[in-house]
Amino acid sequence: MTETVTTANVRSPAAPPALGGPGLFTVLLAAALPLVDFFIVNVALPTIGADLHAGEAVLELVVAGYGVAYAVLLVLGGRLGDLFGRRRLFLGGMAAFGLTSLACGLAPSAWTLVAARVAQGAASAAMLPQVLATIQAATAGGRRARAMSLYGATAGLSMVAGQILGGVLVAADIWGTGWRSVFLVNVPVVVVGLVLGARFVPETRSQKPQPVDGPGTVLLAASLLALLAPLTEGRAAGWPLWTWLSLAAFPGVAVAFYAVERRADRAGRTPLVPPSLFELASLRRGLVLMLPFSIGFSGFMFVIAVALQSGEHLGPVAAGMALAPMAVVFLFVSLAGPRLIARYGSRVVTAGSVIQAVGIVLIVLAARRDWPHLDFAGLLPGVAIAGAGQALQLPNVLRLVMSEVPPARAGVGSGVMVTTQQSALALGVATLGTLFLSLVPHQGMRDALVVTLLVQLGLVILTGLLSLRLPRTVN
Repeated sequence: MTETVTTANVRSPAAPPALGGPGLFTVLLAAALPLVDFFIVNVALPTIGADLHAGEAVLELVVAGYGVAYAVLLVLGGRLGDLFGRRRLFLGGMAAFGLTSLACGLAPSAWTLVAARVAQGAASAAMLPQVLATIQAATAGGRRARAMSLYGATAGLSMVAGQILGGVLVAADIWGTGWRSVFLVNVPVVVVGLVLGARFVPETRSQKPQPVDGPGTVLLAASLLALLAPLTEGRAAGWPLWTWLSLAAFPGVAVAFYAVERRADRAGRTPLVPPSLFELASLRRGLVLMLPFSIGFSGFMFVIAVALQSGEHLGPVAAGMALAPMAVVFLFVSLAGPRLIARYGSRVVTAGSVIQAVGIVLIVLAARRDWPHLDFAGLLPGVAIAGAGQALQLPNVLRLVMSEVPPARAGVGSGVMVTTQQSALALGVATLGTLFLSLVPHQGMRDALVVTLLVQLGLVILTGLLSLRLPRTVN
């Protein structure tokens, strides 16, 4: 007897969860929050220092405490999303970000603010890796390419917009909140994000979740702390002995981390950062390129904020709005990125570095020509052209890094990428910021700014050379 099998009895594999338009808007909103908060305090620091009677070393910790905690915990945040569900970690991280933002805004003292900023960085590390991992796991084909391009545009625009928004909020002094509004503004945004996220963000997780890699987590945290803590605090603290001991320990701790991860990978376990992940040429080369780009980007944003406020004596609004052309141009050029990358491949990134270099040169010439009367009009051509160059680089590099990462490793892949970016952003403030502030007493504000911009120009040229090694096509 022949048995008839009806289609009703055949169970098709479940379709992967889809990330729709409202869900994509929600995760991109969440992606903007941590980056805005990294830069929003740059123009608020003088007001914070005056109000809380904080010295330079403590103000450095307001920036560094957030950045270091954020960078150290990002990969762990990605792994926890793979393990327990990315939507769950996303919503929990966003709620924690809102609460810690409230704590920052209500901080009664400088050290309370530092502690709240560290907690805010940890909350960001739980939330942000889930954004890229969700996009990677819940989209495909052209929708994924568009979503990744929008993520890159959001990331770049957030860095510039954060500084502008900070200046506007400090000057507006909403209900007498002064600098506190730069943190309190996050609270209503988080409430909206939680409502939308609960409804529109699908749950995804790794099909074969692995337990947290305890030794790898500890060693990665130790290596990043050993590098970032002394670089971000060293100058303001007067380079005490602990900073040199920490820097000396960094290579050994980093080598130990790699050895532990390689052993776990070869044993068939899933380490925190699988070395086999770096066999993907797009990821490996994209991460290398991201280092000089992000160092230069964040260093420029910090230095220009200090130079315009302390050197040109501009108010926070004027200092922030001087970068408005960069934000506007970045937005419109980044929207053209998907079409350009489809037609010309990764050479768009190379062209972006050339354009950015032209913009930096124009800013250098304006500083030499107009100082001490450098203003919006003088900066306009340079920052606009630099913004166009940045828009051709950052969104496309972020998309390329994740292009070959399988959905099962989306969490760890996004964690590695964002850790690299965030560590480089912190290094940019530490290195270029330290260079600039060290040169000011000896060479004056203008020459210190010019020298720092020329160092950034070198980083832009290095980025362009590294872009020649990227895979020509981007998926």
